[in-house]
Amino acid sequence: MQKGRLSRNSRDFIAEARIPDLLAEQGAVEDARLEEILQQSLARTPLDLEQTACLLRASEPRQIDRILATARQLKRDVYGNRIVLFAPLYVGNECVNDCSYCGFRRSNREAQRQSLEPEELEAQVRALQRQGHKRLILVFGEHPDYDARYIAETVESVYRIREGRGEIRRVNINAAPMDHDGFREVVQAGIGTWQIFQETYDPQSYARVHPAQTRKGDYQYRLDSLSRAFEAGCEDVGIGVLFGLSDWRGEVLGLVAHSRYLLERYGVGAHTISVPRLQPASGLKEAFPWRVGDEDFLRLTAILRCAVPYTGLIVTARESARVRREALELGVSQIDAGSCIELGGYTRERAVQHLDREQFELGDMRSLDEVIHDLLAHDHIPSFCTACYRVGRTGEEFMEYAIPGFIEQYCTPNGLLTLCEYLQDYAGPQTRKAGESCIARSLKEMKEGPLKRKLVLRLEELRETEVRDLYF
Repeated sequence: MQKGRLSRNSRDFIAEARIPDLLAEQGAVEDARLEEILQQSLARTPLDLEQTACLLRASEPRQIDRILATARQLKRDVYGNRIVLFAPLYVGNECVNDCSYCGFRRSNREAQRQSLEPEELEAQVRALQRQGHKRLILVFGEHPDYDARYIAETVESVYRIREGRGEIRRVNINAAPMDHDGFREVVQAGIGTWQIFQETYDPQSYARVHPAQTRKGDYQYRLDSLSRAFEAGCEDVGIGVLFGLSDWRGEVLGLVAHSRYLLERYGVGAHTISVPRLQPASGLKEAFPWRVGDEDFLRLTAILRCAVPYTGLIVTARESARVRREALELGVSQIDAGSCIELGGYTRERAVQHLDREQFELGDMRSLDEVIHDLLAHDHIPSFCTACYRVGRTGEEFMEYAIPGFIEQYCTPNGLLTLCEYLQDYAGPQTRKAGESCIARSLKEMKEGPLKRKLVLRLEELRETEVRDLYF
């Protein structure tokens, strides 16, 4: 994790975006202008910063309702009703940073530090496989012990572990920025998406919560990190901020600016955008005046869906089940489920949280089966699909499918196959019944043709044999 050179022609694209000027604009947004912008969203064309700022300034209730309705329609048109599921696995919480909002900050004497030993890692992965998980995101603190080789070896270990019919088919990463060589080594282990959150795109807020003498204190090095990841061979990256550290409107513009910069420079925008909100954490004493309420949180989620129609939106178990349920309708396409952020927690009873062992407080502690049953009850298709990674629909090729909305033709069939697999191997009786009804209804709604016929045959193969991992 030692710092090296920045990316080729590194730029402060956030400063260039002049976000404070956009936020300072005054005056009502005319309905005709708003409708023009939303029609561009519905045409699946990304918005620029000025257009996004108009959505942020729209304040009349009828205008906000129109933005929410557009986000709902985009969700249906681009992603269908499928929701991709994953789980976080915290591998180590040693950290040299001192971020004022984080329970793992180095000055927090209440935090219990741990790095999973190989046998502990295996036990956690097996526990997740017994739930039915196929997609994990591995989370690491920023510490010399968690260098590129350590992370790469952890990824390789996770892929090797098998519990019954269980397997992890895709490992994503949430870890500290690296230099080009570090990114390259981890990418070669076969990862999916590399998540690095800027936390806040406001330089003054960034400096306030990240002490300058820490590794994370270098704003530009972190801002440049995903550019280095692309240059080192990573094909998919995830961005995000921690809403509550600064004005949420500026953070939305920062996320849009970041994704546009990556798309223009590397031909690949952000694969995912995460929208975590600041939550209570161990030893947290600082007051944060920019906390975001539920109404604004749902609004910003809808605006991001309109601004970047092709990008997956992630709302994590930081949020309550109710808020997540509402956010799903506004364009969210990925959630975690059955999550535990306690080091080694998947093999323990989880009736309550232990904040001295966790990074923050969770709002949704339901089991994976409970979440899946709830998704089915609200007409979503729970999906563990990893097909795009497996057949090379990543990076620029993924953008060629995602931006015009063609990716959905694969998502629904592959989602149904992974749902069927879950129902056969892991689901409780009520979830299995609801899931089979979902599959039957989805097939009835699907257009007749070769793809549907192949899908029906593969579903029957999953039900009647031990064959698994079928996809288009």
